[in-house]
Amino acid sequence: MREIKACLFDLDGVLVDTAKYHYIAWKELADSLGFNFTEQDNERLKGVSRTASLNILLEIGGLSLDEEEKTRLAEQKNNRYVQYIAKMDSSEILPGALEFLRECREQGLRIALGSASKNAMTILNNTGLTPYFDAIIDGTHTSAAKPDPEVFLLGAQALGTAPGHCVVFEDAEAGIEAAIRAGMASIGIGSPQTLSAANLVVPSLAQMNVSLLHESFATV
Repeated sequence: MREIKACLFDLDGVLVDTAKYHYIAWKELADSLGFNFTEQDNERLKGVSRTASLNILLEIGGLSLDEEEKTRLAEQKNNRYVQYIAKMDSSEILPGALEFLRECREQGLRIALGSASKNAMTILNNTGLTPYFDAIIDGTHTSAAKPDPEVFLLGAQALGTAPGHCVVFEDAEAGIEAAIRAGMASIGIGSPQTLSAANLVVPSLAQMNVSLLHESFATV
């Protein structure tokens, strides 16, 4: 039996729908560099840091650039993305996310954010989600990107909870791998085929509740 005492959430694709803004900003950058970037290509960027995402984008475009130019392009993309998320509000919280966060708090579970995004605070503040978290670990606190477990281990440390008592909610393969490497349970949000390594997969947080959470790990 695995006793769950804390929930760690990825942000993009789990709590809020910011993936579309990432895609639009990356596609604009690719267009400016003279090659096409598809939604299928964008799947490779899920849960990946900004620098790693840029490298994947350039690989798709068959481009090799120096570090100074890469830094400039990453900043250009981020500036466009920030313009988009600055207009976000609570309507962009994904179905079931707010209700599940509230239930977790009511049931005494600790809650942390574990996101690669360096813009997490802007998104949380604009959507009104900030008060639901006991700890927020984002891209400004970490040096290693998922699937490195750093972001989740820092989250568990901030919550004062052992990794074995934590469960991670993720929509990306890299995030599920990071949870496994951190010694944590994991629940995939999305496709069972893509997230087969997770302990449990649900289409969205609308299908989650605390009873199901505890039942899922009662025999693990």
